[in-house]
Amino acid sequence: MTRASLSFAAGVLALLAGCRGQPSSDPPIHIVPDMDWQPRYQPEGASALFEDGRAMRPLVEGTVAVGHLDEDDAYYRGKVGDLFVAKAPIIVDDKVLRRGEERFGIFCSPCHDKTGGGQGLVVKRDYAIPPPLYAEHARNIGDGEIFNIISVGVRNMPAYRVQIPVADRWAIVTWVRVLQRSQNAKPSDVPANFSDKIEQEAPVQ
Repeated sequence: MTRASLSFAAGVLALLAGCRGQPSSDPPIHIVPDMDWQPRYQPEGASALFEDGRAMRPLVEGTVAVGHLDEDDAYYRGKVGDLFVAKAPIIVDDKVLRRGEERFGIFCSPCHDKTGGGQGLVVKRDYAIPPPLYAEHARNIGDGEIFNIISVGVRNMPAYRVQIPVADRWAIVTWVRVLQRSQNAKPSDVPANFSDKIEQEAPVQ
């Protein structure tokens, strides 16, 4: 064996000598402090330290995740005090409307269909029929209440606060208002420069 080979083999042996396997105990117990494998609990592990015997502990009451103080109740909960806000606390522009249309198509249209009429594909497979989003009751409630319904659900509708971020929930609220306006539009709502075109395209009786 050459000198280079001997040096290489010695280096490999030195590295292997420094490698250690993870102890099998849960939590690992050592007589002396061990910086490689310090005592810890496995997920769902047991602990004799707490009365309930669980190593995993619930969050301390009042714990707030970093960056999520969320003090603006109007924005994060759709209400101020006990009252729902009447208007969405966001700036509504074309970008927000397009985002709302996209998110509505993904999360809402399976039940409500793309017009909000409540005849989505899920409903056609015997799921409970939701009321039309452009019905009088839905038109008369505030934006905050619609936001809350999306967040926590109502009757057969599940909560979507986990799946849909706050900004997207408000975007969906704005799109629901668009659908309500479109499904209850009057001739006077049509801009003058489009009225002639609509009359020409109207079906002949």
